[in-house]
Amino acid sequence: MVDPAQVIKLAIGVSILLLVFSLGMGATFADATSFLRTLFRPPRQLLRATLAMNVVVPAIAIAAVALFDMPKTVSVALLAMAVSPVPPILPGKEMKFGGRPHYVFGLLVAVSLTAIVLTPLTVGIMGRILDRELHIGMVDIAKLVARTILLPLTVGMLFRKVAPNLADRLSPLVSKIAFGILILGLLPVLYTAWPGIRILLGNGTGMLIVGVAMAAVAAGHWIGGPDEHDRTALGIASAMRHPGIAMSIATTNFPEDKSMPAGILLYVLIAAVVTSIYGKLRLRRVSNVLASSAHRT
Repeated sequence: MVDPAQVIKLAIGVSILLLVFSLGMGATFADATSFLRTLFRPPRQLLRATLAMNVVVPAIAIAAVALFDMPKTVSVALLAMAVSPVPPILPGKEMKFGGRPHYVFGLLVAVSLTAIVLTPLTVGIMGRILDRELHIGMVDIAKLVARTILLPLTVGMLFRKVAPNLADRLSPLVSKIAFGILILGLLPVLYTAWPGIRILLGNGTGMLIVGVAMAAVAAGHWIGGPDEHDRTALGIASAMRHPGIAMSIATTNFPEDKSMPAGILLYVLIAAVVTSIYGKLRLRRVSNVLASSAHRT
């Protein structure tokens, strides 16, 4: 007998692989390694991204958990999302709002690689600060990062290198198919988690998450460097994190709590809305600045 839960999980997994593969077909190896090649040269993009995403945003999450009385589900969701790397499909959103390909793909690869070491380390530090037993294995993070980001992205870039014209034609089609599968897979998950999400929204917790997401965006924006497009991309990346890795952190440390998906999904939904609004405002502002500069010249 077919297990519906396994079918849904498989659909989501396949859709993510296809989405990242389609993104890879639009990228080059030079894009993917751009952060690593400028590590110690201005504007020191990787150092800026690490500061924003692995220091400032986790500090914001810790402060929120320490200062506000919120359900454990939300506390764990905020902490887990704050220490996770960027989600595998984020480059598409960043480029939609003006992010430069070499920056967004370089950010995805560099942050994913550093997360293998930094995420377990940050989780342990969080546990000590909050006097809680928190941990996640480096091998577990490495497997998730490789399976959901690095492997399909690399295959996509190799495909582009071998057949660039075909990659340009196939990438939009594969992306649309993948998004369709992802939506179909997520709808049952959202339906199942909705009662828990509704409770969290009803008790005002949603506004706390909005505040944390906005603070994360602000951190990435101000640390993002001199380029306006890069600041937008890092602002979005600082708030949008990998829900699969966050879920792994939550279930590893709180296996008995079945309400964790509701808290993580609520954060994902709110962060998606906050970053979309921010991205639209930034796109308008950057366009106005460029138009003003062109007019003066």
